[in-house]
Amino acid sequence: MSTNVKNILAGLRIKIFSDGADLDSISEAYQQKLVKGFTTNPTLMARAGVTNYLTFAKEVLRIVPDLPVSFEVFSDDFVEMRRQALLLADLAQNVYVKIPITNTRRGSACALIHELSHRGIKLNITAMMTLPQVRDVAAALHPDSSAFISVFAGRIADAGLDPLPVMREALEILKPLPKAELLWASPREALNIIQAEQMGCHIITVTPDLLAKAKNFGKDLNDFSLETVKMFYNDSVKSGFSL
Repeated sequence: MSTNVKNILAGLRIKIFSDGADLDSISEAYQQKLVKGFTTNPTLMARAGVTNYLTFAKEVLRIVPDLPVSFEVFSDDFVEMRRQALLLADLAQNVYVKIPITNTRRGSACALIHELSHRGIKLNITAMMTLPQVRDVAAALHPDSSAFISVFAGRIADAGLDPLPVMREALEILKPLPKAELLWASPREALNIIQAEQMGCHIITVTPDLLAKAKNFGKDLNDFSLETVKMFYNDSVKSGFSL
């Protein structure tokens, strides 16, 4: 990544978190010092071929000893969620425990969130998409306990809705909680980084592939257009097309 792009990203107020489960990508992102934290989830871990959760978590924490790292519970039972949350929180001081806003039966996790937050456990409340969910979580959190409020703006957009009004209102809801940070989750394009920055969102998670697209930030659009024309031409030559 060019020095200019690194300077652009470093100049943003929003914190960029790397989202993934590939250890090499996590190590590279940490060494580049472009991101301010890391998140993962069971789906990403399964895709990366992770078979032992604790072994993976401990290796990530060895690579990333001093930035926030979010690990998600994977039970559908709140009693077991609690056990897993306490175990994960004990791994290191920089661990944020990801708790889904509901279980698969739509049961609210807010009672568990309340208990864990009031115990001082750092949380990442995930899979949120509605303002009532944000309000319920805000009411459950201890004001002195750190938390990331992960609103899946990308999935809201996938439903054909503009996520920006939701994100702006969520930011207002969280204002009385100085240690609760709004996280723009599941971005779909590099522009979302700029949108999240402009609206005052605290954090955005990006995959390594999406972060790589940031290399185009600040690029002259005429040059970008010419690059695209050259790509089409070169690919047609390689393909041997004829009419």
